[in-house]
Amino acid sequence: MALATASVSHAGNMYIYKDNNGQVLLTNVNPSGNFNKFTQRVKVTYYPESRIQSGGADSSTPTSSASINGYRGFSTPSNSANRNAYDSYIRASAARHGVDPALIKAMMHTESAFNPNARSPVGAQGLMQLMPATARRFSVSNPWNPAENIEGAAKYIAWLTRRFNGNIEHVVAGYNAGEGNVDKYRGIPPFRETQDYVKRVLGRYNNIYRLEFNAAATNTPSQNSTRSAHILPASYATNQVVFSDSQPQPSSYAQSAYAALR
Repeated sequence: MALATASVSHAGNMYIYKDNNGQVLLTNVNPSGNFNKFTQRVKVTYYPESRIQSGGADSSTPTSSASINGYRGFSTPSNSANRNAYDSYIRASAARHGVDPALIKAMMHTESAFNPNARSPVGAQGLMQLMPATARRFSVSNPWNPAENIEGAAKYIAWLTRRFNGNIEHVVAGYNAGEGNVDKYRGIPPFRETQDYVKRVLGRYNNIYRLEFNAAATNTPSQNSTRSAHILPASYATNQVVFSDSQPQPSSYAQSAYAALR
């Protein structure tokens, strides 16, 4: 499964195929040889995406509440070289302040695409796009320092979590739009940027980073997860992993991709 996870995390494209018997093939090229039976295809493209890159200002035009239920969109992993560079800081700050590290990472992906030098048009700074007032509020003297930036963000997320009694939607919305706006609108504010932000963060949280952090915490594969995947010999140029409907599925991003086909 380590090989499978590596291919999912770093490939430019991953193709997911399913045959008529319910088996699923994960690969980064078209099937060849005896894999031609896999005909149903889903293509997943990896690209970095962030609030900095997508731009856009707050809008008073509401987004349908139905569109943000489930949070299954915007769950593309980043191919940034820095994607895992700050995990030790994330874990340490999350542990100190009782915050889910997967949520911090999903927010970092959405805020800056793991760019520690990111600056927004309105002055938000660094990995977690702290506004100067927020940085001062949580004792961040240098928001361009990754460790300080993440520590300040973790403090803010912990504060928001207490403020909103653990409601993750309100926490994420408050981080983007301010807790005052969440109070004012009694939930996610009707700003297009904020509603898109909540979808992006929680999609990535549910479909990518929570699975990654859970898998890393487990670390030792179970007998079931070892049996559930058949990895082709290393002589193959592409990493191809086959799953069967009748077998238990591993805890990884591959599992969520597989589940999308069922």
